[in-house]
Parts: sequence; C-alpha cells; structure tokens
Amino acid sequence: MSKLALLIWALNITVDTVGHMAFKYAAIVDHKTELGRWKSMLSSFPIWIGMACFVCEFVLWLAFLSIMPLSLGILIGSINMVTIMFAGRILFKERLDRMRVLGMTLICVGVALAGGFS
Repeated sequence: MSKLALLIWALNITVDTVGHMAFKYAAIVDHKTELGRWKSMLSSFPIWIGMACFVCEFVLWLAFLSIMPLSLGILIGSINMVTIMFAGRILFKERLDRMRVLGMTLICVGVALAGGFS
C-alpha cells in the first residue's frame, strides 16, 4: 500500500471513530419525552461534530477508493469496527466480552492478511 493510501486510510479510521463517538455522546441524553430527547440531541455540539466527521469520512473514503481496488479497500476498511469498539470501551465503559474480543482479533488478522502486512 502506498504512503498516500496509508495516510488516507488512517485519516478515514480516525474521523469515522470520532464521528461514532460524537454520535454516541449526543445520544446519551436523558429527557422525559421522546421529542425533548431529539431536540436536545439535534441541538448538541457533538452531533454536529459527528456529522462533520461523516462528511469528511465520505470524502476520504472516495479518495481511498480512487487509489485502491474496492476488493482490498473494503476488507482493510473493516478495521474501523475495531477502533470504534475500543473507543466505546474507553470512553463509555462498554462491555468487551470474549466473543467480541475474538471477533476484533479475527478482523485484525483479516486486515493484516488482506493488506499484505507482514
């Protein structure tokens, strides 16, 4: 993988993870009514950060796919799931049981194999 592809891939992973964490943060508001909850979420700063991250991720993904074959890009792009699960664990104390850790490990092995890393 070229240095440019590696840089775009790393940026894509970063903005995707930050976007998901921002959405999660915006979603954990407590209101008595569903409408109040939605108003609070939509007026919160984190949701707009999440949206901006997803727009950036879209652009980065297009750039990444312009220099990588889709069959490879989609395989190594799955590492995002691992970074999001780790960030969820760190920031929101979400549970990582043995099966989730096994799944994350298999994704990492698959990305390493697909990306040709040794």
